[in-house]
Amino acid sequence: MVGQVRSVLARPQSAAQHDSAPGRWLLLVAGLVAFGVALGGYVIYMVGHAKGYTMDPVDLAVYRSGGLIVRHIRPYYDPHLAAPLYDWIGYGQLHLPFTYTPFAAVAFALISFVPYQLSLKLSVAVDLVALLAVVWFTVGGLGYRRLTTRAGATLLGAGALLWTEPVLRTIYLGQVNLVLLALIMWDLCQPDTLLNTGKSRWWKGFGTGIAAGIKLVPLIFIPYLLVARKFRQAAMACAGFAFTVLLGFVLLPRDSTKWWFDGLFAQDKRTGFTGWAGNQSLSGLITRLAGSIDSGRPAWIVVAVLVAAAGVVCAGLLDRKGHAMLGLLMAALTGLLVSPISWDHHWVWIVPGAIVAAHYAVQAWRRGARRAATACGLLAVAIVAWFGAWPTKFFHVTPPNLGTDSLGLLWIPKNTNPSWYQWYGDQRWFPEYRWHGSALIWGNAYILAGLAMFGLLLATSLLLPAARKDHDDEPGRDPAGERGHLRLPAA
Repeated sequence: MVGQVRSVLARPQSAAQHDSAPGRWLLLVAGLVAFGVALGGYVIYMVGHAKGYTMDPVDLAVYRSGGLIVRHIRPYYDPHLAAPLYDWIGYGQLHLPFTYTPFAAVAFALISFVPYQLSLKLSVAVDLVALLAVVWFTVGGLGYRRLTTRAGATLLGAGALLWTEPVLRTIYLGQVNLVLLALIMWDLCQPDTLLNTGKSRWWKGFGTGIAAGIKLVPLIFIPYLLVARKFRQAAMACAGFAFTVLLGFVLLPRDSTKWWFDGLFAQDKRTGFTGWAGNQSLSGLITRLAGSIDSGRPAWIVVAVLVAAAGVVCAGLLDRKGHAMLGLLMAALTGLLVSPISWDHHWVWIVPGAIVAAHYAVQAWRRGARRAATACGLLAVAIVAWFGAWPTKFFHVTPPNLGTDSLGLLWIPKNTNPSWYQWYGDQRWFPEYRWHGSALIWGNAYILAGLAMFGLLLATSLLLPAARKDHDDEPGRDPAGERGHLRLPAA
């Protein structure tokens, strides 16, 4: 095991040994074909199906409504309410409340200026661009530098990952996940210094704090950065987050008071049924196994604390041993596991995860480590397949459990209608509490895959020897000949 880990993560050979212009252009052509086919298939799917199959932008509507409340637009804004944003009746028949921070509502005010029908089209376009940006920043963090190589790898990776359930589900709901992921990857994977001037990017980490100011889960990166001894970046992340909190109090004082001081941010029940199949976190898994929310809460608290501590330490160790991209992914995975709510569309972190696995496969293959290359390659393929947007009709599930056309292994078992929790509260007759056999695997598909990856990365962090280095290794840095750096040969 130790030998295989070392063979995968060992120092790469000289770039000159593998660099060739025909290979770079072949990669670019393959990327263009792959992304063109994936995008073309998605366009055909959208054109050939009714809207209910391709988009139900309830989350985008909630964002827009929050922005309208910030702008004091009626009937969304009610001046007679103590906290107009959080006392709002909610969107649609399910009365979906605004569950994000006050700063998020301020940011979403920009969306509310766009006509609703136009915002639907822009949402899809922005998500597609964000997907490309995520892969672009990921391969940059892995050491790709030449434009043709980086563009080819980006298009190829985005084409393979577009048809995964978390990505399509994000587009389907008009969610902000891919945009926040792109922001974090840009922030933490950029070089420490500007390539042209050599000046320090002293603000590195601030963008991650901004992302945490919209959705709180990215706060997991602050303790990770501290354990990794990246104190300046951790400080900038704290500064970015503090900026969002202060701006929220300035513009929305009453709502900010209710959110932060009345503990609204900790009331996970506002987001829906914790035990619902769509919640792929440890909290969701334990709730489903326990048979009720209250029965599962004590066990979840203990497990979440242990997993959070182990995950953050492991992420810091990976970073300090010279594998900062693995550390970054481990921190993100820890956040997904320990968050009270990690909806299926929050798992868009599989995008950089699959790219990193493919990178190590190529790196090991070039060194002649065939078994390690095969293992990493299979891992990359398995991520795409396991999280793929498979139509449930392939598995003889009729009618679909979610929307007009459920996509993905996650939706094979029967699940609770989201409105039932609002009408009846937590009930032991909900379908998730009665899962057995294969339903326990398919219904917990993402969390089980996440736990497997958590164990793999934990073992890797303990088995890897410490890399000798005299600097703070970062994703995106490109020093020549550094041991343990994630730089891809011929990049």
